[in-house]
Amino acid sequence: MLMGEGVEWGLHCCLVLAWLDDRAPIATGRLAEIFELPPEYLKKRLQPLVREGILESTPGARGGYRLARAPERVTVLDVVAAIEGREDAFRCTEIRQRGSGASAAAAEFAEPCGIAKVMRRAEMAWRRELAARTIADLMAETPAGAPSRVRRFHERLTT
Repeated sequence: MLMGEGVEWGLHCCLVLAWLDDRAPIATGRLAEIFELPPEYLKKRLQPLVREGILESTPGARGGYRLARAPERVTVLDVVAAIEGREDAFRCTEIRQRGSGASAAAAEFAEPCGIAKVMRRAEMAWRRELAARTIADLMAETPAGAPSRVRRFHERLTT
C-alpha cells in the first residue's frame, strides 16, 4: 500500500498546530515556510482536513489554520482517512468466479476466499493501530527540542 505524501504533511501540520495551540490561527504561508513548501501546495493538502473537521480554516488577513479538536481527539486514522479516503486498500473483485470458476456452483462462492479474509484482517489491524494513536500521542513521542524549535521559528516569522 502506498500513501501519498499529503498524509505526512497533514500529520506534521497537525503536530505544529498542536504545539502552537495557544496562538492565533497560523497563516498558510507561515505554516508552509516551516516546511519550505509552496503555500498553495500545502493549502491543497490541508483542505481535506478542514472538510473532515480536523482543522479549522479562518479566512482573511489574520486567518489561517488551527486544530478544530483537542490533540487527544484527533487520531492518525482520522488524518489518513481525510487525505487518502475511507476505501479499503484491498477490494476483492471475485476473480475466482472467472475462467475455470465461471462454471462452478454458486455455493462455492458463498464465503469470501482466503485471500479476501487475510487482506481484510490485515486492513483491520492496520486501521485499529492508526485509530489507537492520536496527535497527542505523537506529541508525547516527539524529540524534546522539536516543539521549541518550531515555536522559535514561528516567532521569527511573525516578528
